[in-house]
Amino acid sequence: MAESITAEAQQPTALDSELETQKILLAASTHDLEALRTLLRAGSPNAQDPDTGYTPLHSAIAACEPESEDAAPAEAQAPAINGHVIGNGGVVGSDVHEDQAALLEAAKKTMRLLLMNGAIWNDLDKNNETPGCLALRLGLPELYEIMVDAGVRAEMLLSRMNEGWELLGDEDEDDEDEEGGGESESVPELSADKGLESKQNGGFDKDGELQVMTVVGAYTDLVADASKPDVNSEDYLQSDLSFQYDKILDSDGNGVMMAWETDIMKRTADLLVPREGLRILNLGHGMGIIDNFFQQKLPSAHHIIEAHPKVVEKMKKDGWHENSGVTLHEGKWQDVVPRLIEEGTTFDAIYFDTFAEDYKALRDFFTEHIIGLLEGNGRWSFFNGLGADRQVCYDVYTKVVEMDALEAGFDTEWETIQVPNLEASGEWKDVRRRYWVLKEYKLPIFAYFG
Repeated sequence: MAESITAEAQQPTALDSELETQKILLAASTHDLEALRTLLRAGSPNAQDPDTGYTPLHSAIAACEPESEDAAPAEAQAPAINGHVIGNGGVVGSDVHEDQAALLEAAKKTMRLLLMNGAIWNDLDKNNETPGCLALRLGLPELYEIMVDAGVRAEMLLSRMNEGWELLGDEDEDDEDEEGGGESESVPELSADKGLESKQNGGFDKDGELQVMTVVGAYTDLVADASKPDVNSEDYLQSDLSFQYDKILDSDGNGVMMAWETDIMKRTADLLVPREGLRILNLGHGMGIIDNFFQQKLPSAHHIIEAHPKVVEKMKKDGWHENSGVTLHEGKWQDVVPRLIEEGTTFDAIYFDTFAEDYKALRDFFTEHIIGLLEGNGRWSFFNGLGADRQVCYDVYTKVVEMDALEAGFDTEWETIQVPNLEASGEWKDVRRRYWVLKEYKLPIFAYFG
């Protein structure tokens, strides 16, 4: 009986768990590395405050919020990331006061320790902010870049693991544990699905095995095209479409394509097709915005792949298949492209803008197929809506795409295009989800090295 009572007394209670969480959050906010290392041996780097939703990463960043007296004069230009003014315009970086600089250095070390112990880089707090979002809002670009880089590493590592790359052997990991204190970097997955979904995060255990944890409610919105939320390709192809003068909506009210993208499409067409008489391939017709600009370039051949039967029906009704030089391919690009390659059909310019496909589909296209389609001096691009409803996600995939393209043999040039205030202009009326919230669009142009 006494043994039973003793065993029950040793069981952790809800109060013990809450106290442990608060200790971890306090150590993170004070950047107490020694205490944090001790607490993380038994505690979670993803513990969350029940009131604020702060994780240790949030806490480490929030502790660096600049004081109001450090704010720059009204006429000074506040730091910005991709068109977003960050913080309150306070002095940051090399111009901060010495104590703030020391605080930032301590925060960096704390964040790296947390990430190496499995902290999830894109957990949401009660304010719907990831740690990166918080750093962006507070005007802390150095801490923001740490979170962006964590997301990049996570996506790159897990994508390679999905391809069957082998992890280091147990023996090598054991040696590293002995020398480096057993810490290993987290590898949170950037899901291809959007919205509040489960996501994975993990690290290496002491035996060198990858441990993956599922965390419910985490924000994983990195997709090949963020304008295609909450719908998969098969469901989309079977859905009805609503064709309006300024948009196409699917049966759930998702925006398939919208007229506000016109300036982006025009500039893309100008960069991809600098002169007349070129051969063009477009994957995904939609409203036909970029195909109209391509037609103005008087191409010698203009191939269009369109998978949705309703869009194909409207294209034929509008006479697209009768335009000079136009070849309409009905079906999914995964079925059409291999036939074009087998026939030896090549192009000077290729544009990719499909609907309801994840980043893996885009990556498969430019790593496995485009080499058989693109001429040696050709160029290609895609509609860059990757994670465009959250700045940190957009910045993560800007880097991921460039790195993947580099590995596939392509050089990348970026051009920034300002995006108007879509909320103020009423662009989102009748659209279920605002898929673009950023002030700048990063237009990529890819070409073979040399």
